Amino acid sequence: MPPVSADISMRRVLVTGGCGFIGCNFLRLMVRERPETEWVNLDALTYAGWLENTGDFADAPNYRFVHGSIEDAQLVEALFSEGFDAVVNFAAESHVDRSIAGPRVFVETNVLGTQNLLEAARRHGVSRFLQISTDEVYGSLGPDDPPFTEETPLRPNSPYAASKASADLLCRAYHKTYGMDVLITRCSNNYGPYQYPEKLIPSFIRHALRDEPVPLYGDGMNVRDWLHVEDHCRAVALVLERGRPGRVYNVGGGNEHTNLEITRIILDALGKPHDLISFVTDRPGHDRRYATDSSLLRRELGWRQEHPFERGIRETVAWYVENAAWAEKVSAGLAG
Repeated sequence: MPPVSADISMRRVLVTGGCGFIGCNFLRLMVRERPETEWVNLDALTYAGWLENTGDFADAPNYRFVHGSIEDAQLVEALFSEGFDAVVNFAAESHVDRSIAGPRVFVETNVLGTQNLLEAARRHGVSRFLQISTDEVYGSLGPDDPPFTEETPLRPNSPYAASKASADLLCRAYHKTYGMDVLITRCSNNYGPYQYPEKLIPSFIRHALRDEPVPLYGDGMNVRDWLHVEDHCRAVALVLERGRPGRVYNVGGGNEHTNLEITRIILDALGKPHDLISFVTDRPGHDRRYATDSSLLRRELGWRQEHPFERGIRETVAWYVENAAWAEKVSAGLAG
């Protein structure tokens, strides 16, 4: 990976939401590969964030955990008074179904929490602020539409996506109004180890392992662009270290598959019959297709994927099989 940009010190970096799926995978890489940097993890330990996810590096000399929420303005202010060179904001409520059932917490965490971080970063002169967003802010594509680019208008269709789009616009405003060095990454659907079991791939693996019906929304033909979490995390590291201030960088996997295809891949990997698939009533506002163009990230920063989808999905299925006890504990609220 290219070296840290010469004009941005990375001695101390605050990572929010570092006990969640993408955050813990990012920290796992950075704590090991950037020993000269102190990585401070602020996490509220909600249902989807577990200390157990960071257990293999929790005792590293360049890592520290702080229990708290980005919604707590006083705690955020006190933490920032210690001084940070950069912030990477993974902290978010991220499950679309939960946002449909209860949108308020998504606004409180994803919008107000992000504003707390931005304001504290502004007051304390943090050199760089990186907001981790999603391609869902762009809305839905038709079957023949080109992939999302950084210039695609924001047209979110779920309360979750709307809350992330709102946070992105706040980040843009802090860059334009206050001159802060703020960047945004927007990723496609991630897969890999340590994903909370309510998400599609780990959920379907758990159902199949129990020989239970695998619930597939609608006709199963919704298309998602799949990105291995480690490839995403390496993209985040590149943007943190070398991204241009004010830029948005899309991070896509270039692996479009229908949900039905993904379900069959999982069942085949587990040696389970396709008749476990159970079509259920579609969720409201279900986006039909996502596809994300990463050419800017590749061209400017030299990012490349290291996990071909066929290999990555097999390794992911194997991880959840080997770590079935972890998934059960997390689902039951017993991890940590």
